[in-house]
Amino acid sequence: MNKVIVTDPPRADGDDVAALAEFGVATVHEALGRTGLLGPDLRPIQDGARIGGTAVTALCWPGDNLMIHVAVEQCRPGDVLVVTTTSPSTDGLFGELFATALQHRGVRGLVINTGVRDVADLRAMGFPVWSAAVSAQGTVKATAGSVNVPVVIGGQAIRPGDAILADDDGVLCVPRELVGEGLRASRARADKEEATRQAFRAGELGLDRYGLREKLADLGVRYLTAEEYAKLERE
Repeated sequence: MNKVIVTDPPRADGDDVAALAEFGVATVHEALGRTGLLGPDLRPIQDGARIGGTAVTALCWPGDNLMIHVAVEQCRPGDVLVVTTTSPSTDGLFGELFATALQHRGVRGLVINTGVRDVADLRAMGFPVWSAAVSAQGTVKATAGSVNVPVVIGGQAIRPGDAILADDDGVLCVPRELVGEGLRASRARADKEEATRQAFRAGELGLDRYGLREKLADLGVRYLTAEEYAKLERE
């Protein structure tokens, strides 16, 4: 593994990323063809948080948070710190002291597929975190890794400077080149969903709006009365 710290990765436009985050993870994920989701294992330690920022990545060794200290220095306002390890780990690599340093630098949150601790403090200070585990298990600062290199979480490649969106539904990575497309597609999807919402409020059924009655018929599904169904069961 290369042991490098990249100091100047290209970043997606911060205003565009913030605007994209307003649509929410589920909408953007659908709008971009159901791509980029980091899987169901990353869960927020708090309810109701929604963030969008540009990725600063840290690749650490299991049980070792040395490279998080390095990554803090590389973070700018509007970034999201993304941490993973070279092999699976649930140790508590991150806690309240790290969050204090990141808040000072204007970082919008943390995504980490290991463990975090000091959860009550993180909630109280309002620092958003999505993690794979909560663990008080301590760590060391002994082994070199890398900062601002491509990493993989949940089967998704994340490059420094890519857009990271996170809310109660999970975490999404949008490649920095696709942020503009994501904005256009998400606006179109949000408009479509609002039209459907209004139709449902007026009493229209999804069966009719989405043309699902025809699909049911094509799949061989039949509507039966209770008497007809009882007769079918006796045959």
